[in-house]
Amino acid sequence: MKVCSVCGKGKTFGNNVSHSKRNTNRPVGANLQKVDTVIDGKKRNSYVCTKCIKTAKKNANN
Repeated sequence: MKVCSVCGKGKTFGNNVSHSKRNTNRPVGANLQKVDTVIDGKKRNSYVCTKCIKTAKKNANN
């Protein structure tokens, strides 16, 4: 299962709601992107959510 390597955000569940208002479960995945990261001097790919990417860009500019 894909999980954000920074904050741990992953799959959650919501509801499909039909016209007769019956609820059935449906998975809602986090918006994860594959990002190149450097860990211990080695370049690796990891999945990071878009909120963490946005926060990292804001902190890099300061």
